[in-house]
Amino acid sequence: MYSVILATASRYLLILLLMFSVFLLLRGHNEPGGGFTGGLVAAAAYALYFIANGIDAARTIVRFDPLRIMAAGLLIAIASTFPSLVAGNPFMTGVWINTGIPLIGKVGSPLLFDLGVYFLVLGIALTIIFSLAEEDRL
Repeated sequence: MYSVILATASRYLLILLLMFSVFLLLRGHNEPGGGFTGGLVAAAAYALYFIANGIDAARTIVRFDPLRIMAAGLLIAIASTFPSLVAGNPFMTGVWINTGIPLIGKVGSPLLFDLGVYFLVLGIALTIIFSLAEEDRL
């Protein structure tokens, strides 16, 4: 059943939930949050959009195949282990680079790992959501 109110609200909530998921991703090093919870919130935003507007609208707004999002996340997570090995540290030791920008500060390999987990969780959740939606069509 189509609802004009839900369809309109979902457009605004999608943007707000995606911004909140990025906030969770970035705050995850020092406080609760990170790539997993950020990816789940982003997937929930797309699920809400799908419920309000249909599967075709949700697929067009995602723009990428969820399998490619998963693969990119896995590659980013794997790539985050290389800086510690190159620096001669034990596997998955955090390597930090000072950017010199006061607002950003230091950026490290844990953020890269969290970004990979974010995309991996988002891709898996979108695959499940879209698969269930396609099955419901039949």
